[in-house]
Amino acid sequence: MVNEALRRVPNTNGDKNLDQVNQIRESLAMMGENSTAFSLPQPHLQRTKLCDMRDDELDPAYVMKRDQLKELVGSIILPKIVQGKTLNGKEFVSFLEQILEALNKGEIPSTGSLVEVFNKGILERCLKLYSELISRVKLPLPENSLQENHERSRESAMKAFDEQHFGRHHAKRSAMQLEEEIDKVYKNVILANEYRSSKLCESLYTRCEDKMDQLQVLRLPSMAKFNAGFLQCNQSFEQECVGPSKLNYEQRMMKMMGKSKSLFIKEYNQRLFNWLVAFSLVMVVIGRFVIKFILIEIGAWIMFIFLETYTRMFWSAETLYYNPIWHFIVATWETLVYNPILDLDRWVIPIVMMGALVLLYWRCYGRRKPSSRSLLPLFNNHKSGSARPRSD
Repeated sequence: MVNEALRRVPNTNGDKNLDQVNQIRESLAMMGENSTAFSLPQPHLQRTKLCDMRDDELDPAYVMKRDQLKELVGSIILPKIVQGKTLNGKEFVSFLEQILEALNKGEIPSTGSLVEVFNKGILERCLKLYSELISRVKLPLPENSLQENHERSRESAMKAFDEQHFGRHHAKRSAMQLEEEIDKVYKNVILANEYRSSKLCESLYTRCEDKMDQLQVLRLPSMAKFNAGFLQCNQSFEQECVGPSKLNYEQRMMKMMGKSKSLFIKEYNQRLFNWLVAFSLVMVVIGRFVIKFILIEIGAWIMFIFLETYTRMFWSAETLYYNPIWHFIVATWETLVYNPILDLDRWVIPIVMMGALVLLYWRCYGRRKPSSRSLLPLFNNHKSGSARPRSD
């Protein structure tokens, strides 16, 4: 009956529909050349419960015929070979699932289309392999490093496809499709790398910008401390900012830090000059009223007069900052304010408070000499008689 149903029907009129039907019959006949008819009795009257029944609950005749069918299938079964390659169990199940899916959709399978459908499953597995490998890469990365990881992941996926694919001509189409799918995934990875690089460099740029703003408002201006913060910020940005956004943020970073340095240098000399003037006045007060040491007071007055009178009379504002004496003052100031042992800008308030407490204590208690007089009045009696008041 099967052979008769699949026999080719003559087409003398050249009907295209009939030719298509004959092609279907030939394909099905090739697939069913070794078919063997085998009937099975009904397992049980309650068909809806068959999946939950044990063998002892089924019809004995059905169980016997089923065992005979297993023996028959085991005796005639042969390995499935597609395009010269033997399929294992999982591949054969996948092959049948793809065929059934194509039949259920009304598609007409042919040898080439079946190979393409089967290669589709391999393509999906290889694409998944590429996605897993590229997802292990920690973003952001420089573009060349990301490209190298992409090439390695792509080679692994293509190698797995070459080891599993079926056919040559049809496999080329699947390989091209795999390349296209890999490129799509890689484009998304590139976008993700750009986004994460931008976020990272933006945070580093903002941190450096805040750092520069803090250095602009130091309590005690220090060029050494500014240069140390400038160098640290620049080094951290160079080391941590990676990815395609680095070049753009490097340019922004150079402009921002250049402006910050120019502004700091512009105000540095004037702020230092004002601090020295204030320091001289404070030392005048301390030497005059607190410590009462004339040499400190005289030195402070000389410093104040020099800064406010001599420099303004004989030096202009521009030439002052290029004078060797001013350079010596600046070097001394920098050594005191910022050095590896002490950052005076950070500790200036606690030091001033402690110094004020020490001076106050020394002023109130340190200079007081212990008195030898008793708290109660003493009366001295003389042997020769006490002194009497003179009477007028």
